[in-house]
Amino acid sequence: MGFDFDVILSKQDQLISGIAMTIFVWVVGTLLAALIGFIVATARRYGGVLVDKALTVPIEVIRGTPFLVQLFLLYFGGPYIGLSLDALPAGLLALSVYGAAYFAEIFRAGYQSVPPGHVEAAECLGFTRIQIIRNILLPEMALLVIPPSVNMAIILLKETALLSLITVPEMTMTASAIGSQEYAFVEAMVLIALVYWVLVELAGLLGRFAEKKLSRYRLAKA
Repeated sequence: MGFDFDVILSKQDQLISGIAMTIFVWVVGTLLAALIGFIVATARRYGGVLVDKALTVPIEVIRGTPFLVQLFLLYFGGPYIGLSLDALPAGLLALSVYGAAYFAEIFRAGYQSVPPGHVEAAECLGFTRIQIIRNILLPEMALLVIPPSVNMAIILLKETALLSLITVPEMTMTASAIGSQEYAFVEAMVLIALVYWVLVELAGLLGRFAEKKLSRYRLAKA
């Protein structure tokens, strides 16, 4: 039996649907993770010692356990505590929470990278907390958090493959099913690898583009 991509490509409608689902879950999951992570990092910075300690525990638990275990606990264990979710919502929630723990640390490090004197100067000028975040902290830390944020987005993209295990019809599940039906599993895996590689390269390209744009903007303002 030879290597034949045509067998897989003959199911292009199903493949396109699977790829679209992967991109949807990845983009939405990453955006939610970044938003939750930013809120958590901000709460840890301004919420006092008790809030900081309380949020540190779940962050460390999430970062210290595999995503697959968290996904299974949410999807299969959720009904035991009254949380019964379909595959797609469960996958999105698991991906978002998992990513949020890492984004929270990325943004916390970004906050800490801003010289305290800049914040103190803004406070002396009468800036509110929201104004300090918007006008001082975010602009100064943005360039520093882009590279690790892009890396985290790429990690979340790869983790979407695990959602196939709870029957989310993303790219890995779709291509695997086609490969099994057509006895072309190797061809299916090669195709999956190529698509993931293209998406990873695009994410890296967008990250580098954002870095250059932000660097030029900061130089123009200097």
